[in-house]
Amino acid sequence: MDLVVRGALVVDGTGGTPYRADVGVHEGRIAAIGDGPIGDRLSGGRLSGGRLTLDADGLALAPGFVDMHAHSDLALVTDPEHTAKAAQGVTLEVLGQDGLSYAPVDDDVLGQLRTQIAGWNGEGADADFTWRGVGEYLDRLDQGVAVNAAYLVPQGTVRAMAVGWADRPATGAELARMKELTARGLAEGAVGLSAGLTYTPGMYAPDAELAELCRVVADYGGYFCPHHRSYGAGALDAYAQMIALAGQAGCALHLAHATMNFPVNAGRAPDLLALLDRALAAGADITLDSYPYTAGATTLSALLPSWAAAGGPRATLERLRDDATAEAIRRAMEEDGSDGCHGVPVDWSTIEISGVGDPALAASVGTRLDAWPTARRLLLADRLATAILQHVGDETNVVTVMRHRAHTGGSDGILHGAKPHPRAFGTFPQYLGHYVRELGVLGLAECVAHLTGRPAARLRLPDRGLIREGHRADLVLFDPATVAATATYDHPRALPTGIPHVLIDGRFVIRDGRRTDVLAGRSVRRTPYRGR
Repeated sequence: MDLVVRGALVVDGTGGTPYRADVGVHEGRIAAIGDGPIGDRLSGGRLSGGRLTLDADGLALAPGFVDMHAHSDLALVTDPEHTAKAAQGVTLEVLGQDGLSYAPVDDDVLGQLRTQIAGWNGEGADADFTWRGVGEYLDRLDQGVAVNAAYLVPQGTVRAMAVGWADRPATGAELARMKELTARGLAEGAVGLSAGLTYTPGMYAPDAELAELCRVVADYGGYFCPHHRSYGAGALDAYAQMIALAGQAGCALHLAHATMNFPVNAGRAPDLLALLDRALAAGADITLDSYPYTAGATTLSALLPSWAAAGGPRATLERLRDDATAEAIRRAMEEDGSDGCHGVPVDWSTIEISGVGDPALAASVGTRLDAWPTARRLLLADRLATAILQHVGDETNVVTVMRHRAHTGGSDGILHGAKPHPRAFGTFPQYLGHYVRELGVLGLAECVAHLTGRPAARLRLPDRGLIREGHRADLVLFDPATVAATATYDHPRALPTGIPHVLIDGRFVIRDGRRTDVLAGRSVRRTPYRGR
């Protein structure tokens, strides 16, 4: 026996009543669970002679938390510590989000992507980029990373590989190529398909094209995870569109960072959940994730109208340099409401610069934009690498969504930038401390189920997400009375309190509140699936 955790309050991930027990770990799995001191009387004596005993009096023991929406695609490769997530109790992240990531790629697409999503991840100067396919990327993670990771095939990247950044329908041959790339990524272990339908080039895909890709996903038992076409003026229609599309394709659906943003949607979360409940009652397989904050985060270039981004980052910069075209972009953003800004005219005062690619522009970080000329100059000077916070959320919507029975937790955490969103360092303790202990929005057991058992079920992981004998020993010990996020918008990289121990595969990655040198994370690949 490797470890015996004694006297923990076991919150097992099912949502059931917590109970006091000892838990034994052996060879990376939960070996025994008992309602008192456990030894020879349990599991044929396997717990006797345990090499390490941990007194968990006053601590809750839960399955490791699953971040259903993470942007650690490069951070896991380049930052062995990855303390931002490990310290929160996260033991599994789902990468490849919002339709844009670094596999499958060729050299040209990789180069353009590194520019396009530099505001999310940096340009990756310290990454080796030795992979090109999904399987190769997952193999790279298997060399040892800080936490486990699953991967979604990114639809925008796939479209770039087959069509480029052109704003037009795919030809039959191009659609066949996209289906082949999607199938290959799923066969190599991806758990589903993501889409970023306010980001180029994924936003150029019509619903019929997406449905064809979703049929491939359904054949492999994966799920479709769209960042849909609007979180603003057309939000409800956009949610309904994705529900209908997934139903048409017979594909499971997971709604990414499901929220209702901008003043036009204040207090309208019940309308979203009513739409969701009708689909669930009709037999749809739908889950969603959200983060427990009101501000959003993205890149400044993402707010541009889609026509301004056609052709990729190089073409976008050329348009921004041209005065007449830049004026047309301004009108689209400030007067019409661009599709990149979810159909809502941009309110520059809500946009805070959170990171820049060029260190010479560091003075801009933490400032609010005042007008289009400032935004244009920054986009050009920073070569589209500027990251932003967008203060457009609604607290009543945040609370309403997190109560739903199909809800899971996802940080949407962007780790790059001098002043990133605090959700990257605080999402999971924010749920447990603020929304469970302080506000009572969720009960402790219910919240843990949202963060563990429910996402593991969506990912079809039969031996994760619950405290059960034989399950993986991905575990977190936290103090329900003190767990809290300390990251704020002013100090976003502060680590949480009240989470002293985190284990992956039975090995401590956080011990006594400190990061160890253990790299126990590996890729978590799609479970083989036989038919729908």
